[in-house]
Amino acid sequence: MNDQVTNPQQKPQQLEEHIVEIVSDSGEGAQKCGQTFGAIGGKMGNGIWTVEIIPAEIQPPARTPAGGSGIRIRAGSKIMTNMGDEADLVVGFNEQVLYGRIANGAYKEGTVVLLENKWATDPQEKIREEYASAVKEFRENGLIVHELAIEEACLKIVKNARKGKNMFVLGMLCRIYNRDIELGLTEIYNTFKYKGDKVIKPNQELFNSGYQFAKDNLDYFYNIPPYEGAEDDLKHIVVTNGNTALGLGVMAAGMEMLSMYPITPATSASHYVAEVFGDVGGFVHQAEDEIAAIGFAIGSSYAGKTACTITSGPGMALKTELIGLAVMGEIPLVIVDVQRGGPSTGLPTKVEQSDLLASLYGEPGDAPKIVIAAATIPECFEFTIMARKLAEQFRTPVTMLTDANLATGVQPWLRPEIKEEWFSDPIDQSPWDKNIPPYDWDEQTGLSPRPIPGQPDGMYVLTGLSHTERSKVSYNSEMNQITSQHRSRKIAALQNTLKPPVIHGVDSQEEEGDLLIVSWGSTIGAVEEAIDVLREQGNKIAGVHLRFLSPLEPGLKEIFSRYKKVMTIEINYSDEPDAPMITSENRRYAQLANVLRAQFVVDVDCWSVVYGHPLQPGMIIAELSKRLDAMKA
Repeated sequence: MNDQVTNPQQKPQQLEEHIVEIVSDSGEGAQKCGQTFGAIGGKMGNGIWTVEIIPAEIQPPARTPAGGSGIRIRAGSKIMTNMGDEADLVVGFNEQVLYGRIANGAYKEGTVVLLENKWATDPQEKIREEYASAVKEFRENGLIVHELAIEEACLKIVKNARKGKNMFVLGMLCRIYNRDIELGLTEIYNTFKYKGDKVIKPNQELFNSGYQFAKDNLDYFYNIPPYEGAEDDLKHIVVTNGNTALGLGVMAAGMEMLSMYPITPATSASHYVAEVFGDVGGFVHQAEDEIAAIGFAIGSSYAGKTACTITSGPGMALKTELIGLAVMGEIPLVIVDVQRGGPSTGLPTKVEQSDLLASLYGEPGDAPKIVIAAATIPECFEFTIMARKLAEQFRTPVTMLTDANLATGVQPWLRPEIKEEWFSDPIDQSPWDKNIPPYDWDEQTGLSPRPIPGQPDGMYVLTGLSHTERSKVSYNSEMNQITSQHRSRKIAALQNTLKPPVIHGVDSQEEEGDLLIVSWGSTIGAVEEAIDVLREQGNKIAGVHLRFLSPLEPGLKEIFSRYKKVMTIEINYSDEPDAPMITSENRRYAQLANVLRAQFVVDVDCWSVVYGHPLQPGMIIAELSKRLDAMKA
């Protein structure tokens, strides 16, 4: 790939990776700028990972540390799987929003800050003083601050810089990181093509102006080469977030109905699907509430078309009763939970892995179900297809867990080739054998063939009450025991088809070691990067990442036995063992650690945090280094 060098006298500095942040008040387009910048990098062969910086309030007060809105982009010459550690360069639309990021440890000594300088001459004395004080403080703490007249330059093109500054900044970043100008202009066209030339042309002009502004005013000029093999991949790359990948998975699975109620951070999945589903014969139902959404989906599934409902933690709470109905009635159903911080409405815009125990055990009575967790953006696509197939094969609801990190993070991934095996079969309308009951359970597996209403002789009464194989209400003690056994055996039957998990970081899958890390969901990139660093330092550490959580993947107890200590790393709450009032008898463990301790009667320890942002390799390395040092003492 050719370098996009415009000045033959100046060659860009070659970098392996860089982390960039764009931070502004809400509504100034920082996220769109960063998403577009990430897409350009992905289409030029860089590994990309983005994390949105979203305030808790919908419209927080302007110029406040808590109101910062924006995005982080990690770009490199290898596949990126996580947000990395401290940023190398940040563009700040005002100085106050940077305080919130500093409090989160987002920057380091030497981080370059490109700061809008309009506040230095603001009519309000208080704002001028805040700005001057902040710049002084930033510099004293080792940040390299460049005060730039960004808005002034934008106003030469548009009347309202708030509506165009983000594209100006996109141009600046494309010059600084030697991005392809034509690709940048094309991305702007694709973003605004439905709004016409009145919007496209000024945004492209702002982009060009920002590019020239950076060239004239900044000495920073970098190039991040594509990762090895990118040239072949570029023909097949798509750049999406996890919610879009999820929506693509709904369609690729052959599901024709998505029913949901809007809820952060899941809503954008329905927005995407609603735009395109009609083109492939699908239907999006926006229900009046979460309960109606799952009821509608269950009705579709009962009638023969397995449906999907997408939600987040509070929605899962409301869907609880009807999930139990789907378990009792053995109705195939795909439920996607895009996790966020809790409890209650909690942290709507922040990431947590807070719903594992609720997904496993949330229903009254014994309600076994399949629970899987996507670890990457491509898996948001692939696992949706798998969830539909599992739901139909095992005649049960399947809950797929993602989270806010996957939902909003943008990553390049290879466009999958469509396979006929993805799609659901046509509804069977052949006559049903009257002699086969609607729940003809197999003694060994608990599985049964499923009649579809509409098949001749296939009609049966669906009930949430305990019932016989003929779906007749039954309070018989023995029958309740038998039906409970069959519902449980289905989960065991699925586990018998699974392979043991691959152990990350080892030279041999039979290797023994000091410390085994068990993780799940979107933590995979940060955890495995930390393990790789620690192994390079000579530590005997390895990792197992679980995708199946009910049933658990086989072979775990034997794997655990080969390590002196086993611990989970998660983004949900656990007590520190030395915290006030905490003893070995009352300590609360992280959610997966609880499951593993109960299942295998093994002393699985844990380290977990609920800061509201994704895990970073550096923080994991620091914690695990302490654990490993203690083991050597």
